[in-house]
Amino acid sequence: MTTSLTAPPATGRTTTAGPAARAAARRTAVLHWIGVHALAVAAALFFVLPFVFLVLTSLMSDQQALTRDLWPRTWEWGNYAEVWRTPGFLTWWRNTLLYAGLGTLLTLVSSVPVAYALARFRFRGRNLSLLLVVSMMMLPPQVVVIPMYLFWAKQLGLSGTLWPLVLPLAFGDAFSVFLLRQFLLTIPREYLDSAKVDGCGELRTLLRVVLPMAKPGLAAVALFQFFACWNDYFGPQIYASENPAAWTLSYGLESFKGAHHTDWNLTMAATALVMAPVIVLFFFAQKAFVEGVTLTGVKG
Repeated sequence: MTTSLTAPPATGRTTTAGPAARAAARRTAVLHWIGVHALAVAAALFFVLPFVFLVLTSLMSDQQALTRDLWPRTWEWGNYAEVWRTPGFLTWWRNTLLYAGLGTLLTLVSSVPVAYALARFRFRGRNLSLLLVVSMMMLPPQVVVIPMYLFWAKQLGLSGTLWPLVLPLAFGDAFSVFLLRQFLLTIPREYLDSAKVDGCGELRTLLRVVLPMAKPGLAAVALFQFFACWNDYFGPQIYASENPAAWTLSYGLESFKGAHHTDWNLTMAATALVMAPVIVLFFFAQKAFVEGVTLTGVKG
């Protein structure tokens, strides 16, 4: 007796397995994209929402500020004009720009030669010098504030001015020296040797070869120093508090909040005006800043 064997009927699973797997993979990719970007959006909102709250409150009326209404009923752009007309506000701006701009310039001029020497020269005590620079980075300013104040205020009579904060930057800054030294180590030595073969001395090599190649590192150091001077509150409080004509924005803002402690819309407007320049500056120089910070860690 012969038994005939017949193939089982096709169920269609073989032909649909491929599309089903691809659809599952697409769903997995979409869920992964949502998960990753949801965390990124949540992190972004965590940092952005305080600024949004500050700006919206600064555009509210005095009666609406810090109420349950988070959106301004009327846009009070005059709050910024009123803050700008506050007696002394323009003086605070001028003092802050002088302090931050001149301090940044002096820091670069004084720190670049020291960083270049520590990065490229071989001399006795080089490692000890680098160790002293790193040690100065670990020294809090509060530790030396008393002898520094006695020197600048009592011996030189510069209290009530910003010069005790600006002049020390002409002698270098430990953090700036260290950061520039790390960046200069990333420049290939062949460029320096080629410059010397062409007859360049050390100063000309520094000016013509090293500095053009070190623009990202210089930008990073300049931004760090500019932000530090712009946001400095401790220094102006120590040296300039007795003279309102020498106040900076950080110290003047504290006085403004004390005088308008119930006018939260004006306080928020003043805070926004103080923060706006550094935020704009960072966005314009973000690429050079990130590149400079990244390359400083390539060599040790």
